[in-house]
Amino acid sequence: MEVIETTDAFKALIENIKKDTKGYKDPLAFGIARVDLGQLNPDKALQATYPVVNWNENFGSAAIFVQALADQGLTVDFSQKEQVFDINLDFLQSCLNAFTPYSDEAYGDAHKNIQVVSALYNQMINDGYKDGEFKVCFIYEDAALESVEATYLKLYAMSLAKVELRSINLNGAFGALPNVAWSNGKPIELDYLREFEIELKLAGEYPHVDFVDKFPRFLQHIIPADNTRILETSKVRFGAQLAAGTTVMPGASYINFNAGTTGVSMVEGRISSSAIVGDGSDVGGGASILGVLSGTDGNPISVGKNCLLGANSVCGIPLGDACIIDAGIAILEGTKVGIYPEQLAKINEVNSGVTLQGEVFKGKQLAGLNGLHFRQNSMTGEVTASRSTREIKLNADLH
Repeated sequence: MEVIETTDAFKALIENIKKDTKGYKDPLAFGIARVDLGQLNPDKALQATYPVVNWNENFGSAAIFVQALADQGLTVDFSQKEQVFDINLDFLQSCLNAFTPYSDEAYGDAHKNIQVVSALYNQMINDGYKDGEFKVCFIYEDAALESVEATYLKLYAMSLAKVELRSINLNGAFGALPNVAWSNGKPIELDYLREFEIELKLAGEYPHVDFVDKFPRFLQHIIPADNTRILETSKVRFGAQLAAGTTVMPGASYINFNAGTTGVSMVEGRISSSAIVGDGSDVGGGASILGVLSGTDGNPISVGKNCLLGANSVCGIPLGDACIIDAGIAILEGTKVGIYPEQLAKINEVNSGVTLQGEVFKGKQLAGLNGLHFRQNSMTGEVTASRSTREIKLNADLH
């Protein structure tokens, strides 16, 4: 690609690339990644690290990447759901030639794709690289995942809040990602450890294995907001989404991928995959929010704003705002819940468009309602719901 001198020439180049490239379409997502390759199988991707993730944006950079691949004789098939290509110095030089009009502006938050290309070019010049170590990935359709590179690109988009929780297709992620040993943030093939176990142990080089999983941990890839606290790295899986101000305590807490918080929240319990916790809510010690495979009939659970899940409680239905589940109670879709007439009137009053009638309800019938306080009578064992007398507001000094 020839050196582009002006912004007008750059814009004309983008138009020509899109016009002259057969079947061209803008990607849903794309990015350049450093890929950790297998120790036994150097063609096998174990992990992909993206310094910059583009989601439905920066289409000019995408076009330049497509043309830089074409300059190397590589053709992007726009009919495919995802495409992954090795990149080299020639690819990066082609990109830099095209990005010349903007190179002086590429710092801070501006032109981050140019910053990636420039930094990687200097790194390759100074330190060299292995074949397959750096790749560019394009996603053209929000479909089931096929590659490690595309899976990580979507998980990054989720954890960086470029997409909303439960809004993208993550099917196939478990099949695409290999199960590996993680040591200080680096993935190691289990077959490699098995094959060289004797030599590694005798040489004192057997790695300290932190955990074994298909997914890395959130903090291995994501820098959280300044007022977000994660007190133990193992408590948040990569692909989770944490709003600014969230605190994740150690102990029984855990946040799975495609799950998380939408505002300032205290998490001392478990937020299973697909579960969402609203602003100002508190998931008490050992409390569990069920995932779609845990008895919710496939219905994902959202917990509204200013809710409290008491210690060791179980939430198996969606909750509206200002709800409380007392400690130790399990509220599931089939749980029988009694509501006395006086409280029923108060609950109807704060739920516009809803008119509950009766005395006993299944938990499923109360899903998504505001202002519910679930209790259990210590004498009779009866589970009841009443109008919550307060909204739970967290101590701002702690967040």
